[in-house]
Amino acid sequence: MDKEFTVHPLPPENSVETAKVLKQLSASHRYLAELKGVATAIPNETILINTLALQEAKDSSAVENIITTHDDLYKAELNYAEFNTAAAKEVARYASALKKGFDIVREKKILSTNVILQIQEELENNTAGIRKLPGTKLKNETSGEIVYTPPQDHDTVVRLMQNLDEYMNRDELHAVDPLVKMALIHYQFESIHPFYDGNGRTGRIINILYLVTKDLLHLPILYLSRYIITNKSEYYRLLQEVRDSEAWEEWILFMLKGVEETSRQTISLVQGIKQLMMEYKKRLRSDLPKIYFAS
Repeated sequence: MDKEFTVHPLPPENSVETAKVLKQLSASHRYLAELKGVATAIPNETILINTLALQEAKDSSAVENIITTHDDLYKAELNYAEFNTAAAKEVARYASALKKGFDIVREKKILSTNVILQIQEELENNTAGIRKLPGTKLKNETSGEIVYTPPQDHDTVVRLMQNLDEYMNRDELHAVDPLVKMALIHYQFESIHPFYDGNGRTGRIINILYLVTKDLLHLPILYLSRYIITNKSEYYRLLQEVRDSEAWEEWILFMLKGVEETSRQTISLVQGIKQLMMEYKKRLRSDLPKIYFAS
């Protein structure tokens, strides 16, 4: 059954920082801060950005059933071969869009509608922009049933995006923790569904870049898409429950737990990269001293 729903501007009327949310915020911030610190131990930030951006791109695209392999991605990154599959090309565009968005927000310290448009343009390789024509509907992948119809009128979509822009950049509009705001921003963007295509992937890039603008990360390395694809049914169920019954607490807790779990996993991954770099450095020094000391 088609879910009729009116997307309301942010912030919500009801309080969203419940006791359970505040308790989870403590753990989420703890591991996110640890991730930020661990990342500074890698002397070459490009290694982290390139490696983890491709991982994030691969899993974010897999949420949309765009499946590729690490082999295809790394070969293309090294120009070893052209993209072997259309899926690899799509994933590479995601990584490129993530990096482009990061470069912009690192310089301007703002995540605006204009930046989001640039990200989506890079991701989809077109300039279609915000939807102008009606007809966009979200369907169940298995049954084909229409489960949600986003706003259809162009002016409504533009107005809601303007509200989202203000909400992201004017903290005085809603004095809540930035991780809570990230969860609300993600819900709102996915509910507005402003583009003809690429909304899910663009929304997941927004998550990372919003944390960068709030200085909770200094590199775009939070690997949230793995968590979302692992809990895909729950993710879509909770999005819809906010629309149906304003079940904000469950949705926010889901996203906050994702930040905690993903931060823990990424900390281990970054530490593993650091260890490999140290081992490789030792091997160079002992096995190829002329090359090592020349560098």
